Amino acid sequence: MAPEDDYTAEPFLPEKVTLTTLRRAAAECRGCPLHENATQTVFGAGNTDAHVMLVGEQPGDQEDRQGKPFVGPAGKLLDRALAEAGIDPDDTYVTNAVKHFKFTQAEPKKRRIHKAPSLREMTACGPWLAAELALVEPELIVVLGATAGKALLGSSFRVTQVRGTVLEEEIHGRAERLVPTVHPSSVLRSDDREAA
Repeated sequence: MAPEDDYTAEPFLPEKVTLTTLRRAAAECRGCPLHENATQTVFGAGNTDAHVMLVGEQPGDQEDRQGKPFVGPAGKLLDRALAEAGIDPDDTYVTNAVKHFKFTQAEPKKRRIHKAPSLREMTACGPWLAAELALVEPELIVVLGATAGKALLGSSFRVTQVRGTVLEEEIHGRAERLVPTVHPSSVLRSDDREAA
């Protein structure tokens, strides 16, 4: 494994970029140590012609087990929010800034608890996210949570300061429109879910 300063997925990217080749290549990624404990890589999914791309933080426990993004409780809440906004989930592309589940586990066979990835781990996965953005070319990126925001906009990103605003930024060499908001999992942890 490379020293922490050298974490990057870059050497694992395929020459020919399609969703299938990206997914296959990501399954073999060893760009940082997160692959060591995760069950599998969880790559993005959805419509590659989507106008809206939703970028979350990292896979959770259910996503890690099933190999698909947003299939756990937060994903169900996200589907509900999309429906309430009149957006068909089949018309979106969903992914995460980090492709492996980072967690802590007090004892074997106990519940795996989400642990925030480091900035270096987020940066290591950056080439995967850049490839997805180039493939999908969304009109709008919905940034779900602080980790996704930091991965796309830098370490000074604070979701509470820009939540719900439209930002126009250069991301991986492309002009993008982004709308940051909280991650659905933070809504699930909130004392007042309806208000959140």
